[in-house]
Amino acid sequence: MRFTLQPPLPLIAQDIFWRVRERGFLLTDTVEQLRCERCARFLADRFVEGTCPLCGYGDARGDQCDKCGRLINAVELKNPQCKICRDTPVVQSSEHLFLNLPKLESPLQSWLEASWAGGDWTANARLITRSWVRDGLKPRCITRDLKWGTPVPLQGFTDKVFYVWFDAPIGYLSITANYTPHWERWWKNPDEVTLYNFMAKDNVPFHSVVFPCSLIAADQNFTLVNSLIATEYLNYEDGKFSKSRGVGVFGDQARDTGIPADAWRFYLLHLRPESQDSTFSWADFLLTHNAELLNNLGNFVNRAGVFVVKFFEGRVPPMELTADDAHLLALVTRELQAYTRLLDKVRIRDALRCIFNISRHGNQYIQLHEPWKRVKGSESERSRAATVTAVAVNVAALLSVMLGPFMPTVAGAIREQLLAPPDRDVLTDGFACALPAGHAVGTVSPLFQKLEMAHMDELKKRFAGKQNDSSSSVVANGPAAATVTAVTATASSATASSATAATAVATATAEDIQQLTEEVAKQGLRVRELKAAKADAALVKAEVATLLELKRRLGPLGVTDGAAAAAAAGKAKGGRKKR
Repeated sequence: MRFTLQPPLPLIAQDIFWRVRERGFLLTDTVEQLRCERCARFLADRFVEGTCPLCGYGDARGDQCDKCGRLINAVELKNPQCKICRDTPVVQSSEHLFLNLPKLESPLQSWLEASWAGGDWTANARLITRSWVRDGLKPRCITRDLKWGTPVPLQGFTDKVFYVWFDAPIGYLSITANYTPHWERWWKNPDEVTLYNFMAKDNVPFHSVVFPCSLIAADQNFTLVNSLIATEYLNYEDGKFSKSRGVGVFGDQARDTGIPADAWRFYLLHLRPESQDSTFSWADFLLTHNAELLNNLGNFVNRAGVFVVKFFEGRVPPMELTADDAHLLALVTRELQAYTRLLDKVRIRDALRCIFNISRHGNQYIQLHEPWKRVKGSESERSRAATVTAVAVNVAALLSVMLGPFMPTVAGAIREQLLAPPDRDVLTDGFACALPAGHAVGTVSPLFQKLEMAHMDELKKRFAGKQNDSSSSVVANGPAAATVTAVTATASSATASSATAATAVATATAEDIQQLTEEVAKQGLRVRELKAAKADAALVKAEVATLLELKRRLGPLGVTDGAAAAAAAGKAKGGRKKR
């Protein structure tokens, strides 16, 4: 299918620029900029680093400080350096165009009050925006002395381009125009369109002040944001992500790790920094993936489907619901309604948890009623096994719909395995039977593969930074890197070398030790609960393996609290107590 840009991005950006200028909301002024003599060019903000003049952070960028979050001008940086050649740039004057934000302050304030009253803005988005307005808006430069970008269509400024934060948000309009010539139905229709913006908190001012002011100044009844959803920062291990330094894994690299895309989606949403900073950790990735995706969600969906295939010739059996079944369905309905309510409030991480609460209830339900035993009993016992199986597989079908926004590939795989009818993939306020008696399911297979610690250790080393020569060579080798990953992924975690353990001892922080200790205690409690509930032996074995892996990682650190893990593991491995 071929789309024609209607109109092209530069035309939309330039049209808005012309309207803003014609209505008197632009200023011209001479500004001082940083120019690198060695590179023979003015430096874009991202090509300058230095010390923040406000908080003293030594790694601030040319437009913003990542530590204090304040916007700054590159010439204000102390000890500035060109990121390309590391020379000290010089200050040079140049004439530029400014958006007259003070003149737009009153209409902006009126719009903000209305948007805050009717929309869902996160607390940090409101706070950051209020601080900008409270301090008084200042003219904002919207042009740059660069060769790339959207050209400025004004005589005397044709050698300049628009500042990225002027024209990049206009790209939201342009990408819609690229899809349909009727783009104005969305972007010039504020009474019928609800607009959500998602971003990290450092981008809030551009979306809550600069972009809205540009559209207000253009005066074409543009749709402005109703709900601005800003996260806190996602950190990496014991530091920060840095693409320039090669610290952390990024989208194009994640594809080559051997980890499925939906596993990435799950983990990143699981630790989404909605109310406070969170930290990406390879060890936590493994633990969370294996506990939640493999042993919780995957285990439930797979068992429900397998029971249909193994015990009932691949067709959903009839149901005769009892009070126990109604109790499960009430729990499922409660989580479903919470899921919908949380998504409406854009609490994405909490909504994801509702899905795993349902699969956890499902696992407990299966363990309590033991259909694999009842199916071998009397007619009434077999009838009970049929009901439990039919309820479980219908809950699995519901989960496939709920998973759609979070893990689309997995959601599709579940629906394909269950041959779920496409007209039943819409959520309602309560539980609905999507797979009636007699419905035939397809081929059922595991949804997830276990992640191994050796694989995580290799990935952690690879993405530790460019200063790590061995990791740099792995990344540079392209296909070889994928081969290394694939081979490493098949290795048992038991083969991790003593050198890895020694490194863990040397680099472990108090926070690392505390986190591991808490994970050991949590996993030990889970094992005890499963034993008390007389859980399936295979499930207990998998959870004990996770617990022992935690013990192994905690052991080299020399932490005496590891005794708790040893005790828990010992109880898990022992037989049931005589009563």
